Amino acid sequence: MEESSIEKQVVSLPPKKRSGWRESLPSKLNHLKGGNVTLDCGDWNLGCRELKQMKSIIEKSGMKLEQIYSVIPETIVSATALGYQAQLIFPKGAIQSQPQNSNVIRPEKESKVFFHEGTLRSGEHLEVEGDVLLLGDVNPGASISSTGDVLIFGRLLGTAHAGNSGNINAKIVALELKPLQLRIAEKIARGPEERPKVGFAEEAKLIKGHILIGPAKAAYLRKKPLLPNQSL
Repeated sequence: MEESSIEKQVVSLPPKKRSGWRESLPSKLNHLKGGNVTLDCGDWNLGCRELKQMKSIIEKSGMKLEQIYSVIPETIVSATALGYQAQLIFPKGAIQSQPQNSNVIRPEKESKVFFHEGTLRSGEHLEVEGDVLLLGDVNPGASISSTGDVLIFGRLLGTAHAGNSGNINAKIVALELKPLQLRIAEKIARGPEERPKVGFAEEAKLIKGHILIGPAKAAYLRKKPLLPNQSL
């Protein structure tokens, strides 16, 4: 029992607005006795680079990063791309749907982020006001659309439309981005011919009138131009 309690230790990062994780993480680890660590990232939007840095800090303290919690969908996407167990913590006021029999699924009311758990199968369509996070795959013949961002905690093999009300700043993020068709605002593109690189979450954005695909970026890079590895 004592060994199990050590293995399941949880380290929580401070709220993003309060202080930086680079300063607080080492001091929090000093109070632990070793073993596996679950990292609660809170409201930090973290990319693969930051998570790798955290992993290095944890390992230098003689521990192992086992699992990651976050209220930010993109952090969960980054963690999963690196091969970690990851769990999304639903923030207060968010709407979470369950799979339904209807072919068209809509939330009962508007929310900043709409969560849907379950794979969309051929013939099903998920339509959302605001951002949407799908915990599952979008199979061929299925589609997902939103007025904001489309975040897929799984494979995009069907059709996705972000910014369907004309939002040119919307994006599409998936662990595997192999769609039949991509749409951002009014722009349409086919999916890339080559398979995505293993271990990298990808995002599609509209840049200078073209839908471009590249590795999913961390929050601090959002306002900077992307250097995508693919152009559609």
